[in-house]
Amino acid sequence: MGADDNPIAIDLRPARDGEAGSARTLVSAIYSRVRADILSCRYPPGEKLLIGPLSQRFDVSVASVREALFRLVADGLVRAEDQRGFRVSPLSLADLWDVTQTRIELECLALRRSIARGDGAWQAALEQAWANLQAAPHTTPEDEKVHHAAWPVMHGRFHTALVAACGLEWLLRFRAILYEQSERYRRLGLTVTHKSRDTQGEHRRLFEATIRRDADAAAALLAQHFERTANAIAEGYRERGGTLALEPQRKRAG
Repeated sequence: MGADDNPIAIDLRPARDGEAGSARTLVSAIYSRVRADILSCRYPPGEKLLIGPLSQRFDVSVASVREALFRLVADGLVRAEDQRGFRVSPLSLADLWDVTQTRIELECLALRRSIARGDGAWQAALEQAWANLQAAPHTTPEDEKVHHAAWPVMHGRFHTALVAACGLEWLLRFRAILYEQSERYRRLGLTVTHKSRDTQGEHRRLFEATIRRDADAAAALLAQHFERTANAIAEGYRERGGTLALEPQRKRAG
């Protein structure tokens, strides 16, 4: 199985039987943990998610696990199969391009609106998000194909801050779903790509164009940023014979 099967203590069980608020919190805790495992590929694409073992892992009821999984189905991270349970949504190049192009369309619109509407508080929050991203190490010292724990968090906050002044809640909801879908590909990209890339420079140029309120330049840089990620993953995919695996293939000596 892609994730550790050892029981995990979640200190969010209902304080009293029938207390609906605590039950909701418990389901949210399970949802958040499984979601994190899917995004980090600890549960690989296509892996079956068995309700029984998951309920034992978290020491919760089967009903709580099922509800958390249905939330993940709504996010597109899990698929519910008739009479076959739940499975982590698969990854493919076709889906990668679909997610990337749709994200470009929606997020560039959100960025343009944010630049037009953003006030001083939005700009200050964006500047802080950029400073935090700069300070976070990109990868671990031990393995350049593993993110430092802080970087994905700061990366997500930076991209969210860019569009925070958009003013359209439904647009931001769809944008958040697409971001999570792209995260699986981006994190997997560390394991299938090996060419150096100035990711920090891309973020810096995007930040600077946004701060100076150049919507055309910022939108173009954002689209290029997403396309570079997709192209790097696709190139690694082709070089490895058409597989999106979790670990880089080793070249044979000689």
